[in-house]
Amino acid sequence: MAGFSDYLEDKVLDHVFGGTAYTAPSTLYVALYTVAPDDTGGGTEVTGGSYARQTGTFTVSGTSPTTATNSAAIEYPTATADYGTVVAVGILDASSGGNLLAYADLTTSKTVSTGDVFRFDAGDLDITLA
Repeated sequence: MAGFSDYLEDKVLDHVFGGTAYTAPSTLYVALYTVAPDDTGGGTEVTGGSYARQTGTFTVSGTSPTTATNSAAIEYPTATADYGTVVAVGILDASSGGNLLAYADLTTSKTVSTGDVFRFDAGDLDITLA
């Protein structure tokens, strides 16, 4: 499952059709989840073990579909405790709290144990509107 959150869908529709300005966040944060979020948010984000959301930069290219892809690697600190099994990723507008913008299940879940480093290589995260 993947998609835009209700929050971002509302902002885009209000911007395009309602004339309400939307300012995109200057920094995007990539979160890991052991229970996937959905359009309304939720899910269970990893906590503890030196986990922290990491910033992500994206390049937008192509047409039909246009895709936003992470332009650099996104690497999390070495886990000092087990994260559990990471099953999903979310893009948010703050380093903690904030608003979920987009989310997706991972194609392969990954158990992160003490001493592991979780990493998305450049080009591994694609966000596409169908």
